[in-house]
Amino acid sequence: MKKIVMLAISSFVMSFSFGQTVTDALRYSNDDLKGTARFRALSGAFGALGGDLSAISINPAGSAVFTSSHATFTLENQNIDNETNYFNVNNTSSESNFDFTQGGAVFVFRNNRQDSPWKKFSVGINFENSKHYDDNWRASGVSQNSVDQYFLANAQGLPLGEISAYEDEFLEDAYADIGSSYGFQHQQAFLGYYSGIFDPEFDTNDNFTGNYISNIDEGIFNQVYNYSATGYNGKVTFNAAAQYTDDLYIGLNLNSHFLNYEKYSSFFESNNNPNSLVNEVYFDNILTSNGTGFSFQLGTIYKVTPELRIGFTYDSPTWMTIEEELIQDINTNYADPEIIYISDIVNIFPSYKLQTPSRFSSSIAYVFGQKGLISFDYSTKDFSNTKFKPTSDPYYSAQNNIMSNLLTRANTYRIGGEYKIKQFSLRGGYRFEESPYKNNEIIGDLTGYSFGLGYDFGNTVLDLAYSNSSQERQEQFFDVGFTNAANIDRTNSNITLSLSFKL
Repeated sequence: MKKIVMLAISSFVMSFSFGQTVTDALRYSNDDLKGTARFRALSGAFGALGGDLSAISINPAGSAVFTSSHATFTLENQNIDNETNYFNVNNTSSESNFDFTQGGAVFVFRNNRQDSPWKKFSVGINFENSKHYDDNWRASGVSQNSVDQYFLANAQGLPLGEISAYEDEFLEDAYADIGSSYGFQHQQAFLGYYSGIFDPEFDTNDNFTGNYISNIDEGIFNQVYNYSATGYNGKVTFNAAAQYTDDLYIGLNLNSHFLNYEKYSSFFESNNNPNSLVNEVYFDNILTSNGTGFSFQLGTIYKVTPELRIGFTYDSPTWMTIEEELIQDINTNYADPEIIYISDIVNIFPSYKLQTPSRFSSSIAYVFGQKGLISFDYSTKDFSNTKFKPTSDPYYSAQNNIMSNLLTRANTYRIGGEYKIKQFSLRGGYRFEESPYKNNEIIGDLTGYSFGLGYDFGNTVLDLAYSNSSQERQEQFFDVGFTNAANIDRTNSNITLSLSFKL
């Protein structure tokens, strides 16, 4: 088979954006339900409760609820099951991983001045792996649309000289030069042209008409798409809080965010259409993203009565700086064997900034003395305010407009309860998260439930929780032209174990 292959060793810095999309923005804007086993057993309904290391991530005032210094460490086993349907062909896949997902401590300092309304102060530090990206799924089926539409959509309207190799230049060098001179779209057109997927159209005088024609005939196409991802989105929280009188708690979080995401996608298409010059296409992409960011939170908890508590939290946007690298590999049966050079190349794209939307949360809880509690949390987040930056960049400005039109405000509802029997605690919870899309067929609403138990040894507490959530979504293979998508029903189940110490 004749082929053009591009893999990773050499580095070329592009001066144009890679082509970040709504999918990329949402990937880094949404967190999973993570944290301590007690927190997860109540489905995260902790905004008016405090007294838990992960509750601090919901409401920073919660650290001042602790009566003494406290430390917690958490391990998690996560299992993701995907059921994929692509043109009525079903596939199933499963991914499991075991990880350390939380660790932190709160130090409580009581004020010994009896005449001061400030009863105590607390400072804390907490690490949480707020999202795992580990996932894999496979889609296969028979379509009437070909991947040639992706390459043609990128090529149409571009001059031939901007997508073809320069004289006496290796293809890997031309690929890099085209990227640095014109951008990612031109590179995709370049790949389609030199792999033989399309050719330029010429008139009777041998002049380029400005159009490109496919070498893949209409018909039916056997297609397989494989997706595999790893990585995490984590944060380190620096917390300070205080108790004022007997009823009011206030707090502040300063959050340092970091992410790593690696995605491998492999697309294969074959056809037996009579007039096709290209009968087989292999197209692989490996994307690596690394980023850092900052956010802050302000929160308060107020005891209306000794039993009834309310909480309010403001989460600022997260301001992230992200760097990406892309490796591409395309093979066909029709690439010109005389100009093909197997070579090593990686695109290193300029860093870009992402601003995720802010969030407002309110909570109410009722504590039945030493017997138990029930808690309800509500939060709202307007995903249409997600922004790529710099906004002066025409591409980012266009993507921001797309997000403003496609995305919407999403509400989250969580309810949890706990009942104590001597040293044992029995817990349960439920959550409902609305889709960030106006059209929730793209990503559906998420529903989840949880339960768990804990045992208090005195100065040590052991907690165990099980949580489960499900969500349906559509995964589009490519962003333009060829927009086929697989329907995926995803189930995420977790077993979480935490060990807490009174310091």
